[in-house]
Amino acid sequence: MPKYLIEREIAGAGKLTPEQLQGISQKSCGVLEKLGPKIQWVESYLTDDKIYCVYIAPDEAMVREHARLGGFPANRVSEIKRMIDPTTATA
Repeated sequence: MPKYLIEREIAGAGKLTPEQLQGISQKSCGVLEKLGPKIQWVESYLTDDKIYCVYIAPDEAMVREHARLGGFPANRVSEIKRMIDPTTATA
C-alpha cells in the first residue's frame, strides 16, 4: 500500500497547545474511522508553521478526502517512493 507525506500549512503549528493537538488528533481519528481501514495515519511532525503527516492509503484521492472531511489543509501530498536511514550506509 502506498505511503504519503502530507504538508499542511498551519500558522503557529509549533505553538499549538496539548489540548489543541488532542482535538486535532481526535478529529482526524474520527474521519479515519468513517473512511475505513484502507487509510491509516502513521505519525506527524510539527514545525513553526507546518505539520508534516505520514499516511498509508490506496491513493492520493483518499488522503485528500480525509483532509476535506476533517477540514485540514493538504497543501502538498507526495507519494513516498523509498526510504533511507543510517543503516542504508552499511547495506
